[in-house]
Amino acid sequence: MQIVLALGIGALFGFVLDRIGATNPTVLIRMLSLRSLGLMKAILLAIGVGSIMMFGGQMTGLVDVGHMSVKTAYVGVFVGGLLLGAGWAVSGFCPGTGVCAAATGRKDALFFILGGLLGAAAYMVTYPSIKASGLLDKIAGGKVTLGSVPGAKYDGLMAVPGDVLGIVLGLIFVAVAFAVPEAPRGDAVPTQAE
Repeated sequence: MQIVLALGIGALFGFVLDRIGATNPTVLIRMLSLRSLGLMKAILLAIGVGSIMMFGGQMTGLVDVGHMSVKTAYVGVFVGGLLLGAGWAVSGFCPGTGVCAAATGRKDALFFILGGLLGAAAYMVTYPSIKASGLLDKIAGGKVTLGSVPGAKYDGLMAVPGDVLGIVLGLIFVAVAFAVPEAPRGDAVPTQAE
């Protein structure tokens, strides 16, 4: 049942990504170049609402903190993030939108996916030397969160309760989503077909 639920949620998520233009590289590149921010507004709103719901659910006991996973912080995460961002800017796809775009029949997305798989293979081959370089050494205590969450097995970097911090950050994301203009440079906002 969990697999069926995951497939259903994944298909719905992919449908929404396609509907808001996230599977169109032109829309993504216009967002990254700050010419059309409709997609950015949708992303900020989704992150904000999701954060409010998750941390509010934790505070009310509807979400079990024990199911949350915190990844270890290390320099390689930041290097990988920079590489991901550069690839996103060059291709117009991130991993999720690339797979969704391939599902809509975009041939360029298939090349993007192939490039991602080749990059993953290159990482696997070079992993011993990357590990020896120190890029995978823990920083900031390894598995930590910004705020402390009661019942979690991770330390918080700040004395602020993590649930409260998560809700506040979620509200800030929602506010920014509504405050950011659709076209900050006065450009005409393109349609999804452009």
